Amino acid sequence: MAKRDYYEVLGVAKNAAEADIKNAYRRLAMKLHPDRNPGDSASEEKFKECKEAYEMLSDPRKRAAYDQFGHAGVDTSAGGPGAGAGYGTGANFSEIFGDVFGDIFGNRAGAGAGAGGGARSYRGADLRYTLELSLEEAVFGTTVKIRVPTMIGCDACGGSGAKRGTSPSPCATCGGRGVVRMQQGFFSVQQTCPRCHGRGQVILDPCTTCSGRGRVQDQKTLSVKVPAGVDTGDRIRLAGEGEAGEHGGTSGDLYVQIQVKEHAIFSREDNELHCEVPISFVVATLGGELDVPTLDGRVKLKVPPETQSGKTFRLRSKGVRSVHGGPPGDLLCRVVIETPVNLTRKQKDLLQEFENSLRGSDEKHNPRAHSWFDGVKRFFEDMKFGGT
Repeated sequence: MAKRDYYEVLGVAKNAAEADIKNAYRRLAMKLHPDRNPGDSASEEKFKECKEAYEMLSDPRKRAAYDQFGHAGVDTSAGGPGAGAGYGTGANFSEIFGDVFGDIFGNRAGAGAGAGGGARSYRGADLRYTLELSLEEAVFGTTVKIRVPTMIGCDACGGSGAKRGTSPSPCATCGGRGVVRMQQGFFSVQQTCPRCHGRGQVILDPCTTCSGRGRVQDQKTLSVKVPAGVDTGDRIRLAGEGEAGEHGGTSGDLYVQIQVKEHAIFSREDNELHCEVPISFVVATLGGELDVPTLDGRVKLKVPPETQSGKTFRLRSKGVRSVHGGPPGDLLCRVVIETPVNLTRKQKDLLQEFENSLRGSDEKHNPRAHSWFDGVKRFFEDMKFGGT
């Protein structure tokens, strides 16, 4: 009988992610497992079919061969890439169950032991490092060296945890499988071996350097390339630069978290830059030109006559280009009129003379102040009559 398409067996699309394939297999295996269907040969055959499909599609090399050549590329009967995927009627289904559902019953993520036993390896932990950058470094990008405290593989024992010249021994409690099976009525539950803690092996003569852990605490120096346009909250993933795995397991990843330091002049909001520009009373009144800083150098800002404090001027494309690409943002300059201080007697007299020259024409020269005081006057009149 011709074999069914592996994707059809698992009920997934041909472009399904690895996690989707695994989840589909879990659901089917839980339903069809022989321990749940004793004496049902049809369920057993379907279970073996699902297992074979999963073995092929969960392996990138086998999956690529199957996608290109179909069943001919992974012919198990011919000893091809998929050989050994099937299970005979005498297979130990508890071991199959443990391989797929081990993480449900307490095995750590990344553990892996074959049905024939052997040491389990564990993926190292991911690490996080906060990298502080200046605004200029974040905007234009940079390369920095960082020192990260982490666990690395022990050189003295090669990461095995056993003293040089010795090797770990198979765990007698679980027979090297890392798991033990407990019968509870009609149900059989698999759990992590209490003696070897899922490793499948025990160390009788531990390494004196790492005390049998296979890893030691150390620091490593890494070069981090920061792309232009990053901002606070962005993170850079350095694959395999986290903690070393246990017993030959893969290393975790290092996530570099970006933190941009406060700048003396600019503040950033998405792709826009903001700054406050103090101007004198005379420039605000008569107008003028100012040198305004940008991250690319100085530019001229033309201030029109009668500019009020708080007015914002937009300088196009003088902001930040996002790390994701696209055009740069703008620079928003908010002018603030600065009140003069430490005046001489002559300067004060000149200002008083100027103030006297404006009296009687507030509506013309100070329309906002005139309007505001009229509003205040009406407010108190309303309060007076409304309260009596």
